[in-house]
Amino acid sequence: MSLPQFPSMADPGSDFSALLRKSGTEPFPVPAAPQSPDTITHGTTCVAVRYVDGVVMAGDRRATAGNLISHRSIEKVFPADRHSAVAIAGAAGPAVEMVRLFQLQLEHYEKVEGSPLSLEGKANQLGQMLRSNLPAAMSGLAVVPIFAGYDLARETGRLFEYDITGGRYEESDYAATGSGSLHAETVIKVGYRRDMTADAAADLLAESLFQAADADSATGGADTLRGIYPIMVTIGADGFSRLDDDDVAGRFAEIAKRFSDNHREA
Repeated sequence: MSLPQFPSMADPGSDFSALLRKSGTEPFPVPAAPQSPDTITHGTTCVAVRYVDGVVMAGDRRATAGNLISHRSIEKVFPADRHSAVAIAGAAGPAVEMVRLFQLQLEHYEKVEGSPLSLEGKANQLGQMLRSNLPAAMSGLAVVPIFAGYDLARETGRLFEYDITGGRYEESDYAATGSGSLHAETVIKVGYRRDMTADAAADLLAESLFQAADADSATGGADTLRGIYPIMVTIGADGFSRLDDDDVAGRFAEIAKRFSDNHREA
């Protein structure tokens, strides 16, 4: 998903709702009756950790509908703007739509005000959007994201977890969401250090997703047959940057080799 852009001379106006109508964007409809989880595509496991100069986020690529794999290469980590990102878990349809609206709203604010919204303000805005989605969440379309970014005012990385009611909770070191979050967070908790570099943080997140995929059937690890790997990004003072697939593949190859060597020794 690409960030929504406005032409340099365009005035989007101060009414965000009117802008949504002009762009053809509508809120995700609330279903009339509860949906069966077997018919809804769900994103699964996303993780984030702070390192000394920012935040690293990662998400697996698998989406499930009940006991079926509905997508093998879904994207779950998106840039919100130049210095922040959102990782999604839960019902994939409303989650992606929410990210799209969130991107558009941040772009609209910056266009109108002439400066970006503060990281705290962005986190609050995402919480309000989740609160607005509560009727849909109660009908089986829950969205549970992680928001993270580099706070230019504080010159540090920050990350936030949410619940389906829009509750916003800032985490000091790491966060995880989705069906494999318990397994992933356990790995992170054991290996996390506050003085980690971006490279060490990326290795730790790769390990956490590897172990989550090994224990949770809804979480996808590295699919070497199809060349599909989890998405990993860094957000620092220089902004949002996605690690290329060759980099991520190398990290998972090293984990798989170590895992295989340990089992042969056993």
